[in-house]
Amino acid sequence: QVQLEESGGGLVQPGGSLRLSCAASGSIFRINSMGWYRQGPGEQRELVAVTSSRGSTNYADSVKGRFAISRDNAKNTVYLQMNSLKPEDTAVYYCHADVTDYRWISGDFWGQGTQVTVSS
Repeated sequence: QVQLEESGGGLVQPGGSLRLSCAASGSIFRINSMGWYRQGPGEQRELVAVTSSRGSTNYADSVKGRFAISRDNAKNTVYLQMNSLKPEDTAVYYCHADVTDYRWISGDFWGQGTQVTVSS
């Protein structure tokens, strides 16, 4: 089994910054990709940022230039640096990973979510 543990959410004023972390553990042979999704109140879950096994990245247009995704492969950890935060960034942020385990089986795994609230 694979577990994803998120941390770093909280309350921040508009224009402030937060850094989210997500550590993967368990029967991991390879992490094919890791990303961050978010879901605001009454909204569908949407992709925020994703990074592939080769290091390529993609961002939602709404966060491009403000957020940055990075990873530490040795720690199986992905980060989301969020700058210039806006009230519309308020959401529960979920870590996602596409993982191949030692049985050579790939699957999707999700973290429990961490709340980010941007408010004055």
